Amino acid sequence: MADPIEEPRLEEDEDGGGPVKSFLEHLEDLRWVLIKSGSAVLICMVVCLLAVNQLVTVLKWPLERSRKLNRPAKQQIELYLGTNRWATLPATGSLFDGLPLASNRVTRFEIGPVTVGEQWVLALRPMTNASMSDVGRGPGLIFLDPMAPFFSSLYIAFFGGMVISAPLIVYYVGQFIVPALKRKEKRYGFRAFGIGAGLFVAGVCFCYFVLLPLALRAAEAYSLWMGVQMPDWRAEAYFSMATKFMLGMGLGFEMPVILLALVKIGVLDYAKLAGMRRYMIVINLVLGALLTTPEVLTQVLMAIPLQFLYECSVWIAWYWERKAKRAQAAAAG
Repeated sequence: MADPIEEPRLEEDEDGGGPVKSFLEHLEDLRWVLIKSGSAVLICMVVCLLAVNQLVTVLKWPLERSRKLNRPAKQQIELYLGTNRWATLPATGSLFDGLPLASNRVTRFEIGPVTVGEQWVLALRPMTNASMSDVGRGPGLIFLDPMAPFFSSLYIAFFGGMVISAPLIVYYVGQFIVPALKRKEKRYGFRAFGIGAGLFVAGVCFCYFVLLPLALRAAEAYSLWMGVQMPDWRAEAYFSMATKFMLGMGLGFEMPVILLALVKIGVLDYAKLAGMRRYMIVINLVLGALLTTPEVLTQVLMAIPLQFLYECSVWIAWYWERKAKRAQAAAAG
């Protein structure tokens, strides 16, 4: 037989929120959370500052990937009259046999007069301008300000330190918040945190490996379509865009966690989510335009996974509502 004194204790452990502290004690705990979190960020920033060249290599990988996307699948020859492109031809057939072809699969020749003996004839001459012949290289990164490398290093180190210290910060904040939660709240909180962390990493990886190279390639193609060459980009602008792009995509993938949390607390339900579907399509397209380069391809590529995650949230809300109705019917029966 259970001890009647122990039953209230078990109920208190199930519904209670941990030891009771005064307001000043909570402020003291919060102060130590801020101190430990700030120290973790500062230490990780110093480590990232010492390894900033490796971080720059990581951030430049999408740019290298976009350069590969810029290269055609087969050898091509571009014919120019002066600075105007006259034709683009496949490098096949006996007409181009013996011509020196570039390793980047695109070779540019200029049609111009040459002397053969005492006569002038039209002939193909390889273009010697490095910026014209190095097709497929894509824009490079340059600094135009003497202080730009130092500020860029601090910027990269800050974001790198935030990413590396994120597990420690979450641990310290959890030490402050979790003891005040009930067991049921802890269970749901741990699930939401695990799913949210996985979705954030998925969003960052999707942006890094897929979306960012396509966005960079689209930006270069749009510039060339306008007739403006883009031989180089400002390095600080590229680093800022790349980090904000990946951070925004990771936060965008957190949408299901936020929506389902609102469903759990009763603010939203399946009917409201289903009725918002048309508006969410427009919202996701707007988010794609704000968080990516302002062109259609990357905007749609970002909106598609966000809309898919929204649809998953709608069907999960439907499943929860259906499960709750069945439980109520069983209890009534």
